[in-house]
Amino acid sequence: MGALKTFPVSAIVDNRRVIIAGNGEAAAAKIRLLAKTTAKIEIFAENPEPELRALADATQSLIRNRHATVSDFRGAALAFIATEDEAADRALADMARAAGVPVNVVDRPELCDVLTPAIVDRAPVTIAISTEGAAPVLAGILRARIEEILTPGTGLLAGLAGELRGRVASLLPPGPKRLSFWRTFFSAEEFASAATKGASEVRRRAMKLLEAERNGEAGKGFVWLVGAGPGAADLLTLRARRVLSEADVVVFDSLVEPEVLDVVRRDARRIDVGKRKGAAKASQAEINDILVSEARAGHKVVRLKAGDPMVYGRAGEEIAALREAEIEHAVVPGITAALGAAAETATPLTHREHASALVFATGHAAPGEDGLDWAQLARSDATISLYMARTVADEVAGSLMAHGLSPDTPVAAIENACRPEQRRFFGRLDQLPALASRDDLGGPVVIFVGRAVAEGDWAGAEAFGGSGSANATLAA
Repeated sequence: MGALKTFPVSAIVDNRRVIIAGNGEAAAAKIRLLAKTTAKIEIFAENPEPELRALADATQSLIRNRHATVSDFRGAALAFIATEDEAADRALADMARAAGVPVNVVDRPELCDVLTPAIVDRAPVTIAISTEGAAPVLAGILRARIEEILTPGTGLLAGLAGELRGRVASLLPPGPKRLSFWRTFFSAEEFASAATKGASEVRRRAMKLLEAERNGEAGKGFVWLVGAGPGAADLLTLRARRVLSEADVVVFDSLVEPEVLDVVRRDARRIDVGKRKGAAKASQAEINDILVSEARAGHKVVRLKAGDPMVYGRAGEEIAALREAEIEHAVVPGITAALGAAAETATPLTHREHASALVFATGHAAPGEDGLDWAQLARSDATISLYMARTVADEVAGSLMAHGLSPDTPVAAIENACRPEQRRFFGRLDQLPALASRDDLGGPVVIFVGRAVAEGDWAGAEAFGGSGSANATLAA
């Protein structure tokens, strides 16, 4: 390992002048970077470009329509040279040094006193990544990876820590309890999530945790209702991944893919409560009891559901049980199956010419029940997304046509959306009934009905009846 050629420090620019000399995009990039600080930005550019002047106005920066001189640099905290002309860059850098100001010259490390690192901004927390000018692209890649780890609320937590420090010190003696409080405050996903809701929510949770630590009641459980998305593990949200990496117990459904479960912490307990057609491993009441009992035992519990937990995931019943038991809980949204299927097939669910509304409905209420307003569903300017409706596709089609929807309305179905074994079907509404009698479909199916559906990518899609391609069926 070689010796460092640079020593990382943080320059104090609060309420101090920082000079930017130059015009064009290089100078604009430095303005955008410095606008995140409390520095007084002063720009020198002869005949500044309109975009530069607009940026200066937007950031409340002072702009001077002339070249900088030595006297302009005097007293500044830093100087950035961005003319993109080597001779001009060198001359201005010499002026800054003559005025005793550290200088950075864009893309010319040999002319620099200081280098600008890639910065992860979670103010007041900042992380600077420098490759000493050798590999700026690598620094940018590393910054992106660190930004994934540090939640957007990290800065808020850091700021509130200063506010809470005295209170914590007065209630918790130095030692394990105080350390436990701060570790939970900074690392638990429940605080990262609370930070997205604002300082008041963080304070509320912090006070609750503080009292629990003081009274020896810390370690109380927490339940997350997490959407696993429609299949592929890389469709999990960053928050879902963080929660799964913290979980002590994961209660999951049958539609959750094995590769999603691979994200779960290895030593976490996994409880399969998956419901399958004709058989259920656990009733909803039993699932509710599992969530409550595991949380009361002090565990961090994840209720992992395919798609989004709030869309036909019975999350409402589970949340009601958690509220009644006074168990802290939160929801992590996921990509619901209809949105995943639409993305896979490039199907616009709303369209300026074809669909001004989007309706989500379940096939469970289709066979002669009063739960669906078929007249409302049949409105011609809506895209209908039907879940769990394959086995009643004939009744769905009949009801929609009986209430006025044209038999030639475009219809599509996607089995196992966002999974390698995905299958696509396309045709007309009067052809949809054939889907109900097929015995070769075992995965979850989403059905789309509406004129906008025809705008999707259905090349190679099968016909509903299984005889040839959809294109051939439509042509016939």
